[in-house]
Amino acid sequence: MHDLIIIGAGPGGYVAAIRAAQLGMKVALIEREELGGTCLNHGCIPTKALYKNAQVLSYFKKSETFGIHLDGGFSLDMDLVQQRKQSVVKTLVSGVGQLLKTNGVTVIKGEARILAPGRVEVTAADGSNSTVEAARILIATGSDSAMPPVPGMDLEGVITSREALALSSVPKRIVIVGGGVIGIEFAGIFKEFGAEVTVVEFMPAILPLMDRDIAKRLARTLTKQRGIRILVDTRVERVEKASDGSLVASIAAKDSTEQIACDCVLVATGRVSNVKGLGLDELGVKYDRRGVKVDENYETNVKGIYAIGDVTGRVMLAHVASEEGVVAVERMMGHDRALNYDLIPAAVFTFPDVATVGLTEEQLVERNIEYRVGKSMYAGNGKALTMNDAEGIVKVLASPDSSALYGVHILGPNASDTITEAVAAMNGMFTLEEISRVVHGHPTLSEAFAEAVNSLIGCAIHTPNARK
Repeated sequence: MHDLIIIGAGPGGYVAAIRAAQLGMKVALIEREELGGTCLNHGCIPTKALYKNAQVLSYFKKSETFGIHLDGGFSLDMDLVQQRKQSVVKTLVSGVGQLLKTNGVTVIKGEARILAPGRVEVTAADGSNSTVEAARILIATGSDSAMPPVPGMDLEGVITSREALALSSVPKRIVIVGGGVIGIEFAGIFKEFGAEVTVVEFMPAILPLMDRDIAKRLARTLTKQRGIRILVDTRVERVEKASDGSLVASIAAKDSTEQIACDCVLVATGRVSNVKGLGLDELGVKYDRRGVKVDENYETNVKGIYAIGDVTGRVMLAHVASEEGVVAVERMMGHDRALNYDLIPAAVFTFPDVATVGLTEEQLVERNIEYRVGKSMYAGNGKALTMNDAEGIVKVLASPDSSALYGVHILGPNASDTITEAVAAMNGMFTLEEISRVVHGHPTLSEAFAEAVNSLIGCAIHTPNARK
């Protein structure tokens, strides 16, 4: 008999398991595939490994800017690219396994189905069944790629992000359906790998949940400097097979239609909660197309059954799943802890990076909140210039009296790291004056954040101060 059964060993499940064990629970963790879930095996980590390969390629293409002549040329070896990616994944999966073992978590391999509150049936790969019992059950089964109802989505050559990560060769022409985070990240990767890339986005702008100013700047950079074709307000109506074996994507905008020949169609239209086979209908657990419904304790409407991460459909980010796992098990043990969903950082690993936390300018307008805008361009940042990566901006949204930050949005090198300073400041509820007193090392990219903040209180040195 266990205290807690966790279904799914992704970033939500395995983190929850370790924290629960630290708090004295006897934990069983059930996983049908590899430890680490989608994020570690088929998502965040392998994508970032390929992103780094693409980034190195971009350095080679601009090597003469650094005074380096590659007279012998260079080429991309996809076999070695895949080997490096798998090595990174294998190292991290092994590390997760060791962490679980060290913390005394029982790992069970197989497909889980909840028979009743406190009882889970596990079907192993050989078809054998066993039953595990515990006082509580935590669902952390994540999400799967969403496939739009478009004719031709079942054709060979139409892939999701999972297949895209395993390609043994680079397609010459690729159409990416969806201009969200996944689509834009793969657009940057495949473009640097040498593909001709077209992104088709149904909404009026790429990254529709991001600050519109930042999204527009990124789209302009990707189009003009990277050569990626971006079509917004456009939908894919069907995909067909051509006589030569290639694919043809038929797209339609408001006043035009077009057929795009390609070798591959990558569907990146979001993700859906993974509830299949869990037995939720029989148990009466409430869920809809967005995900499993939970309360402030992450408990479902059925007592003793909980859910965290992508399967709840709240915020589909790995670090959110991990934090929810920690909060959920701590609340099970009586700890008073909560997650502030208004201060969740998010990033897009592209060229250049995008990172954000807090409210966008559009959200502030929609909520009728008065605000001021401070900006700092990376073109004036010494570190960015030495990196030959000075494209971008730090945008700070703050209250008129400078007492609080409402949101920070960054387009530029290493934005995913720089945003953490803004997250810390906002979590600490620092005033702009308090942030301005933080001494930043020089030369560093974080100085751009300091300058954007200082511009709002009239003490920026290297960037124009914002108008009051």
